[in-house]
Amino acid sequence: MSALTPDQEVEAQVLADTLTRAVADDFLTLARLLVSKSTPQIFGQTEFDVRDRVHRLGAKALELYLAEKKTATKAPA
Repeated sequence: MSALTPDQEVEAQVLADTLTRAVADDFLTLARLLVSKSTPQIFGQTEFDVRDRVHRLGAKALELYLAEKKTATKAPA
């Protein structure tokens, strides 16, 4: 990844704060899933459950970012 401009770094920090707030409950749910399993139970179905939840987190991040970009548009496309 290339270095960000100062403006991009500010945008990245703001986005990180937004994402942190938006997915806090999702991470808590993920943490609860993990601590509810014994070590042997972490493998198998739990791995798939974790992967699915992380994919949903990524999708939520993309949705939030793109929604922010859409509302930041200055002129109609």
